[in-house]
Amino acid sequence: MNPTLETLTAEFTRLIAPASPTSDFAADNTPASPRPATAETATATVNTVAGVADPGNPTKDSTAAAPASPRPATVEPTTAASAAVAGVADPGNPAAPPPATAETATAPAAPIQTVEHAKKGFDLDVTVAPDQVVAAAEILNAADYAIDAVTGVDWLAQNEMEVVYDYFHPIAGPRVVVRTRVPRERPELPTISPVFPGANWHERETHDFFGITFAGHPNLKPFLLPEDADYHPLRKDYQP
Repeated sequence: MNPTLETLTAEFTRLIAPASPTSDFAADNTPASPRPATAETATATVNTVAGVADPGNPTKDSTAAAPASPRPATVEPTTAASAAVAGVADPGNPAAPPPATAETATAPAAPIQTVEHAKKGFDLDVTVAPDQVVAAAEILNAADYAIDAVTGVDWLAQNEMEVVYDYFHPIAGPRVVVRTRVPRERPELPTISPVFPGANWHERETHDFFGITFAGHPNLKPFLLPEDADYHPLRKDYQP
């Protein structure tokens, strides 16, 4: 089987969609049906049509006079231009905020992204909930994928730990990354070793260095660290 990005994207969409009940789209990416009207919304609609004010949603009086024309500016016409030239803010005409950048943007990334292999080293980036990592592994196992690596990322400022699973197809399929995040104070998620036995050692190594627990792992003891090690050296707050 040679899976395509389209088939894998469809499979992961079906997996992730039930976990997003507030999404505006259904599992097949069609717009979701509008929510049924309630007594409150029906009343508001009737009142709006009838021109009656809704006590729960007060509006301006429709009979009120139109607002008066704004007063002429008291600042000399050349003041704003002069201030702009001088680099001084004009209190009567505040400057627009700077455009958003990659650093200031806060919108979360889409859970399923097709990326450029030449830049990222993989083709499909999928974010799932911690309790979906096994189902994601089963999707890729059914498509004849193999696990290449499991590693961790310590997001100290966000108080989260990320687990990243790298999958590859031995013949020609696109390379896939599956990622999830868990709370830093309780970094635990299910093991995928029953689906991919080769993940056994990768999960042990990730546990060694990041302290992430893989529930259900058959032998989650130190892999590279001493057996009596009580530290996780790749955590950002680790002090040797």
